[in-house]
Amino acid sequence: MPSLPHSDELIFFVNGRKVIERNADPEVNLLFYVRKRHILLFYCTKYSCGGGGCGACTVMVSRYNSTTKAIHHYPATACLVPICSLYGAAVTTVEGVGSIKTRIHPVQERLAKCHGTQCGFCSPGMVMSIYTLLRNHPEPAPEQITKALGVERNLCHCTGYRPIVESGKTFCESTVCELKGSGKCCMDQEDGSLVNRWEKMCTKLYDEDEFQPLDPSQEPIFPPELIRMAEDPNKRRLTFQGERTTWITPATLNDLLELKANFPKAPLVMGNTELGPSIKFKNEFHPVFISPLGLPELHFVNTTDDAQLNDALHFIVSEQPKEKTKTYRALLKHLRTLAGAQIRNMAPAPSFHHTSHLSLIPLNGPFLERSPEADLKSEEIVSSVYIPYSTQWHFVFGLRMAQRQENAFAIVNAGMSVKFEDGTNTIKKLQMFYGSVGPTTVSASQTCKQLIGRQWDDQMLSDACRWVLDEIYIPPAAEGGMVEYRRTLIISLLFKFYLKVRRGLNQMDPQKFPDIPEKFMSALEDFPIETPQGIQMFQCVDPHQPPQDPVGHPVMHQSAIKHTTGEAVYIDDMPCIDQELFLAPITSTRAHAKIISIDISEALALPGVVDVITAEDVPGDNNYQGEIFYAQNEVICVGQIVGTVAADTYAHAREAAKKVKIAYEDIEPRIITIEQALKHNSFLFDEKKIEQGNVEQAFKYVDQIIEGEVHVEGQEHFYMETSSILALPKEEDKEMVLHLGTQYPTRVQEYVAAALNVPRNRIACRMKRTGGAFGGKVAKPAVLGAVSAVAANKTGRPIRFILERGDDMLITAGRHPLLGKYKIGFMNNGVIKAADVEYYVNGGCTPDESEMVVEFIVLKSENAYYIPNFRCRGRACKTNLPSNTAFRGFGFPQGTVVVEAYITAVASQCNLPPEEVKEINMYKRISKTAFKQTFNPEPLRRCWKECLEKSSFYTRKLAAEEFNKKNYWKKRGLAIVPMKFCIGIPTAYYNQAATLVHIYLDGSVLVTHGGCELGQGLYTKMIQVRSVSGLSSGFSLLCPAPNACQTLMARLHPIIRKNPKGKWEDWIAKAFEKSISLSATGYFKGYQTNMDWEKGEGNAYPYYVYGAACSEVEVNCLTGAHKLLRTDIFMDAAFSINPALDIGQVEGAFIQGMGFYTIEELKYSPEGVLYSRSPDDYKIPTVTEIPEEFYVTLVRSQNPIGLGEAGMFLGSSVLFAIYDAVAAARRERGLAKTFVLSSPATPEMIRMTCVDQFTDMIPRDDPSTFTPWSIRVS
Repeated sequence: MPSLPHSDELIFFVNGRKVIERNADPEVNLLFYVRKRHILLFYCTKYSCGGGGCGACTVMVSRYNSTTKAIHHYPATACLVPICSLYGAAVTTVEGVGSIKTRIHPVQERLAKCHGTQCGFCSPGMVMSIYTLLRNHPEPAPEQITKALGVERNLCHCTGYRPIVESGKTFCESTVCELKGSGKCCMDQEDGSLVNRWEKMCTKLYDEDEFQPLDPSQEPIFPPELIRMAEDPNKRRLTFQGERTTWITPATLNDLLELKANFPKAPLVMGNTELGPSIKFKNEFHPVFISPLGLPELHFVNTTDDAQLNDALHFIVSEQPKEKTKTYRALLKHLRTLAGAQIRNMAPAPSFHHTSHLSLIPLNGPFLERSPEADLKSEEIVSSVYIPYSTQWHFVFGLRMAQRQENAFAIVNAGMSVKFEDGTNTIKKLQMFYGSVGPTTVSASQTCKQLIGRQWDDQMLSDACRWVLDEIYIPPAAEGGMVEYRRTLIISLLFKFYLKVRRGLNQMDPQKFPDIPEKFMSALEDFPIETPQGIQMFQCVDPHQPPQDPVGHPVMHQSAIKHTTGEAVYIDDMPCIDQELFLAPITSTRAHAKIISIDISEALALPGVVDVITAEDVPGDNNYQGEIFYAQNEVICVGQIVGTVAADTYAHAREAAKKVKIAYEDIEPRIITIEQALKHNSFLFDEKKIEQGNVEQAFKYVDQIIEGEVHVEGQEHFYMETSSILALPKEEDKEMVLHLGTQYPTRVQEYVAAALNVPRNRIACRMKRTGGAFGGKVAKPAVLGAVSAVAANKTGRPIRFILERGDDMLITAGRHPLLGKYKIGFMNNGVIKAADVEYYVNGGCTPDESEMVVEFIVLKSENAYYIPNFRCRGRACKTNLPSNTAFRGFGFPQGTVVVEAYITAVASQCNLPPEEVKEINMYKRISKTAFKQTFNPEPLRRCWKECLEKSSFYTRKLAAEEFNKKNYWKKRGLAIVPMKFCIGIPTAYYNQAATLVHIYLDGSVLVTHGGCELGQGLYTKMIQVRSVSGLSSGFSLLCPAPNACQTLMARLHPIIRKNPKGKWEDWIAKAFEKSISLSATGYFKGYQTNMDWEKGEGNAYPYYVYGAACSEVEVNCLTGAHKLLRTDIFMDAAFSINPALDIGQVEGAFIQGMGFYTIEELKYSPEGVLYSRSPDDYKIPTVTEIPEEFYVTLVRSQNPIGLGEAGMFLGSSVLFAIYDAVAAARRERGLAKTFVLSSPATPEMIRMTCVDQFTDMIPRDDPSTFTPWSIRVS
């Protein structure tokens, strides 16, 4: 290999500041550079996934094109942008948009004031996507906002997206009324409304008059120096030499060809969208990179601008007749779903010609299948792509199906083309290519060859389906799993192509070519992406309430502006500390094995490595309360921490962790699933049980009995800020301070003290905020805190432990998978007389929170229904998976799905609508639960009744039935679910709380308390709650209990009485002069709850939250895709302290629940390896998945305040709406009316449950003859 010269200077701009980097390293990405490089230190751009899949690190990159004289702005994910690719570019981070230190930008202001932030970690990325859109389109259309956020891959797991989209829509010229100009709102309060007149409802969560206007003329200019650099005719080759790699940017096309000849194995890098993740996640290494990014020959020509591929195709489609651009339109449709704009804008884009005089490599089967003789030679490059125009009798379509509508790898995709003899339907040429059915694109060439000369008719389709299944074989153990589903999609997509072509032929000559059946028409088109809209309703404040009293008003989150500017500080935003080390985990690769040896010699020899920490270095308890900090002697799950590496940089620590060699000896049994745990009688705790009536006797006197099983898989928390800890050892008394994101600082303190063998008073935990948690930061930070504290103790240096997304998903696990078994006895009129329900959860390898999760499942297992003879039992299975933990809803979202499933099954057996059976069995009067706690279901009944009426449930159900009669391949379904959610914990001492209040001499107040800000607006609500004792507006009741504030007020009262017109500051100064204590403690003993499990009764919960939700979906029976059309939620919120925050919590929980019940799917190998470790493998909802119409109403009641985590379960209304739609399809096909639709209702499950001629046609394998790629662990 030729020798390489020394590095050139890398010149680019960041936020208007010129950067000259003389030691540019090709392995350093922009995100790391701006956050950690001492000359920049822009911490406001956040690190979340590291693979370009979440949008948290979105920045704007601007470039000048010397040919067109235009400046192009585009969003990019900084974690994938190599700094060496930025020569001559201008980068804008969120700091360059606006700051609380200078001025905030309208985008930042509106996102904050529209309540579009909760935890705030994703907010800078959201700002940058909207900001970049506005730089290109100052007055965007609403659909552009949706595209900028949803199609362009910005993820949020907190808000439910609606307020984010709404903030962007404020920049649009106008928006359409929710009822499309009818002049009437469906939520208008008419005479006879269920809402009393004194309970006037409001819908305005923010005031647009407060917004500062957007002035595009005030945006920063593009640096003139970069324009001069771009127009410099004397460009030369650039070389950047890093620690291990070299980056070369050629100056000319000939220079590029010379480099390719000299370095034939060097990859070409344009956007780093494929290579970057492969290097990071697959450990690929390349010593040389060649980046022809600036070569004009490799950019688009024959268009009006320096266009991206999408723009160029749109231009040609607009310029040419429709019949000539069928291929272009097929490409456009496919591009819409290909990654997000941040990724597409970074991706390579070869020159694009209508005609070409270059020698061509045909993009045919051999090329797409990567046949060596049809591929590029090592010294060749693609300089242009020639796409011929289509002709009149030529049809081209692209087809795909993915887990999520946008930004998801295809489960199966296809490109199909057919040419007919002119004026006939006789096949002249046919091509069918499939993706994701093998290691490369696969051509069904033999099938196509056999079909030449055939008529385009049903017999041809039947033969084509059989032949293509014979030709394209997916092995039963194929990587990616879903084998039968993928086989079905092969012919389902072929059928869709067949219909599209038949439709096209009919449009050309209706007399000669018959049209497809009217009922098949809806199968032709994919679901459209609509801009979401809706109304949020809440009780207006009393008009007599003092204007300075903020209680009941939709006040903006206290940190919202800091969220949107990125200045809210999270753990990894804290500046580097002198001598700090970075920690990388060494995790087990076996599920159950003996550790034979650990060889750390190679790791210690690497540069920058300070130490390797193992179980031998734990000075105290390494196994505390069943939780193991460092594996010792054996490992009990894949992902268990065996050791950690401490090094001077994270890159060095991570590289060294890969070099640690661990020898294992497998131990049997290896238990992965609940079924295996039941077989081996492997449990973590004893059974929990509640029972009322005489279940066995009742079964003897019912009309019907049904039995069934429901599987509910787990869920990943996917908080945007991964688990992060900064451990600071002190120089004396073995003290240690930990800064971390946690929901339970006390447990962290306890576990760290146990690990270090020191009293708890030596350990201080600092927790200001965290970037999302959802239960995932209750127990896990205690173990991770102990792991990092042991490393800090051994090295004597500060430790920064920031888990990569993949490690976080592997180590910390998530929601418990559940198996529910039921036996239900009922009468023919739908009245349920007896229920015997068993729950088993997959607890994983250690106790964690599994016992409490099972208790909650059992105690909440009735949901809203009174069943006189009821028995429920629950157990947590011990398996060799990472221990599952707390998650929003704490078992209720899993367990109650089983309840709604058997209610729906009873309805099916009785030929009654599910909503009728629910109403029949719902609690109707003051009653006792199965564990004998009294409650009043009146708020439940009210939410249920309002939801039915205000959602127009019965009218819409009739409309859905009419739709279903007219459509065979698409079906609509509606479902309504009630909810009775218990708040609190059955153990009284868990409910206690304390606070410490200080008033300083300037009148400011400091409150120390045990609450944790996770995005729910805890501090905001506390500030809103003013003292009932008439305290000045300068002093807010910030304590969990008011007695501290009342104590202080009592002390101040004599001072105030003597000077009633004085200022707050004067009163405080006088109190200090009088030696009156200005500190007080407050204490809340807690709700006195209890549960006696031996008797199966108790006063387990202080109160309940009630609600109801109705959802309507449309399902594509041919592919398994679904679209959520509308959701109405009615939530009992008593009197909301802050309706904006409460509605945000309800909406966010609902969307998170919807994802749990539909598209969020964790995949495990039979050996217990978690495959789903990134946003590429695990799909949470994007903005395109939320309801097209979304209505949320907070219902006033006398119930105590507290929404808790209740909204999560309401997402199951989507699951049961899907069930309703699938049931309609099955009825039409003459299939059994009762069937199992477990959770999540993925596209695979939907499609394979809608049994038809295509699912019947596919080959099926004997399960005993192969080991599947993935298994169900519930």
